[in-house]
Order: sequence, then C-alpha cells, then structure tokens
Amino acid sequence: MERDLNTIKETLKKYNQGHLFVCYEDLSSEKKDLLLKQISKIDFDLMNTLYENAKNPVASENAEISPIPYVDKSKLSPSDLENYKQIGIEAIKSGKLAVITMAGGQGTRLGHNGPKGTFDLGLDSHKSIFEILCDTLLLAKEEYDVTIPWYLMTSDENNNPTIDFFESHNYFGYPKDAVKFFKQGELPMLTTDGKILLNEEGTIKLASDGHGGIFDAIFKNNILEDMKSKGIEWIFIGGVDNVLVKMVDPVLMGMCIRNNTLAGGKSVVKSCPEEKVGVFCLKNSRPSVVEYIEISKEMANMRDENGELLYGESHIICNLFNINAIEEISKNNLPYHTAVKKAKYIDENKNLIVPENPNAYKFESFIFDAFSKLDKMTILRVKREEEFAPVKNASGVDSPETARELYLNYHK
Repeated sequence: MERDLNTIKETLKKYNQGHLFVCYEDLSSEKKDLLLKQISKIDFDLMNTLYENAKNPVASENAEISPIPYVDKSKLSPSDLENYKQIGIEAIKSGKLAVITMAGGQGTRLGHNGPKGTFDLGLDSHKSIFEILCDTLLLAKEEYDVTIPWYLMTSDENNNPTIDFFESHNYFGYPKDAVKFFKQGELPMLTTDGKILLNEEGTIKLASDGHGGIFDAIFKNNILEDMKSKGIEWIFIGGVDNVLVKMVDPVLMGMCIRNNTLAGGKSVVKSCPEEKVGVFCLKNSRPSVVEYIEISKEMANMRDENGELLYGESHIICNLFNINAIEEISKNNLPYHTAVKKAKYIDENKNLIVPENPNAYKFESFIFDAFSKLDKMTILRVKREEEFAPVKNASGVDSPETARELYLNYHK
C-alpha cells in the first residue's frame, strides 16, 4: 500500500497536483479509498489539454452555416403521415426500439432535494416526472403489445436515490426487468490556474461530462451490447425534464427508416428570433446545431419566402439514433466545451474557499456535436404545445407552473 501511495504521489508531483493529498491523513479509511480510486481514474494528460484549451480558447471554426431541411409534421398529407406511422409501428412491434432518458441531474434549481425525475409536478395525482415519462411507455406497451426497454442514465450523485425511488414506487407498473440504470461520466473541475479542485469532504470535486457523454457512457457500461442482444435497432434519447416528450413516436421512426437516415431529431419553431436556444442547421453541409450566442442578429431574423425563420428549428433534445450510428459515434470522444462556474473548494492550506465570482472550469460535451459525424438527419418540426414542456426553472419560463399548464392542456 505504501508503495502504491508513493507511486500516486509521484504521479501527482509530475502533474503539479500534489495538493490533492493535503487532507488525506484526516480522511476516514472509506474516504481515503475513494480519493485514491478517483485519482486512479484521472487522465492527467487530458486534463492538461482541457486546461490549455480553456486558457487559450481556439477561435471558433470558420464554418459555412446554412439552414437545414426539415419536415413540418402538421403539413404532411394524411397519406404520408399514415405511411410513416405504419412503417414505425411495424418496427416498434418487432421490438426494435429502446428508450434512453438522461436523468443525471438534481432538482436543486427547482428547490427540490433529490433527482430531478423524482420532482412532483403539482398535478392532482402527485405524479413525479419519472412516472409521467413512464406513462408513455405503459401506453405504448398497451397499444403495440411490446415492452420497450428503458435505460436511464443517472449520475454518481443521484444513481442510488433514483433506483430507490423506482423500487419504492414499484417501477410505476412497468416491468422491472425492462428498466436498466447506468451512470454518466464525470470529470474533475479545475481552478483557473489548472489545479484540480478538492470538495469540502477532501475528495475530488467532479462534475458530469455533459449530455454528449451519453455515447461514451453507453459504450463503457455495455449498454450497446445489451441492446444488440435484444435485437434493438433504434434508440430514442431524451432529457428527463420534458413532461410532454414522446419517447415512442412511430412517425419520426418511420421517416428515418423510409428516408434511410441514421438519425432524426425533433424541433419546435423558435418563439421569437431572440429566443435563447440552439437551432438545427448545416455546418459545412453536415447536420449540426448552432448555439444562440453564435448567431448574429441578422441571421436570427432571416426569413424565407413564406415568412418562416430560416434558423428557427429549436433543438429540444428529442433525438432518434440507429444503433449503427451510436456505435460509430462511441468510438471517439466528442469535443469538450468549457464553462466557468462558481465552486467551493478546499485549498492547499485546508481552507474552505467560498468564491463570490466564477472561479473554476467545468468541462462538458454536447449531444449535438455527434450530428456532424452523420451525412444527413431527418428533422421533424412538431408543435410546442404537444411535445415540449420543459421543467428547468423554479419560476417564470420553463417552470413547473408552465410545464403543468402545457401538460394539462394537452391531456384535456
């Protein structure tokens, strides 16, 4: 053990991270083991690269951005709509669809102590978000006579409480053996001078690696192999916080199959040109999403001959992927983006530092960076009031109040 400790200390010294042992002697044996395990998992060369990129951000790519073709579901002819639907239903009934819900977040911003999926939306039924999502799978089970495998990506922080919640609610009536949990990846946070942060317990301060980490997590947790063994061909990936999400949509599925595209995404039209959302586009002729901070005011206001916004297809994290596309995407990590956050930490003198301003780098990847690995995507515009009711903020826009209203209006 002493030799192992010396080896670890040498590694930390090499990478100028020796401060990670400052609290070691004060830790319980359990916390000591945790710290050593955390250190053993760190890719220090990657962290150095991320730090250099954060310090010296690369100039944004000089990409040629153009509008992406899309199909407005409300304007499909009855025959086309029915045709797509029947193709999708056949695939669903054949057991070719699985669903992944990205549920690694906590309900902190909602004033809720626990995983976001356990939040009570305030309905008369007191259903949690998880139960609301499960309702769509129960409906599909009844309608298509098939049990769709449901995978939930949790985080290290909320994995056990999530599983306990499902257990205590008897999986909301869904077959337990059809539900599988797996954990999202994490990366250490860094100070602005490149030091890995220690949290208040004296272990490493980790943050989730973003929703783009879904592909790496699927690969590392053998989810892909599990899906293959079940004959899965299509995987819907959505976030936990949209209570109107249609996780089982034969129309989108049928369109992807008919159009021979390996991925599809749903969009809702921007409420106004200034809405702060990423929008689908083509970057250098490949599918992508352009963030609102990347769009000039002129671009945001551009319209076509019908008066529609040229860049108006909001990406709402409702995506369908063929399993072959996921396998290909999983072979390489997506690029990491840097966010500067406020983070408490223990310094090299064992003092708790509580910052007043952002002081730490957090690194995350985004699911839409995977789109550029595809030649084309099927984009289906849907109605906001039918498919998009996010629960993100405690009050105001995208709050439980607005989501509840949208949910009740839809289900009337």
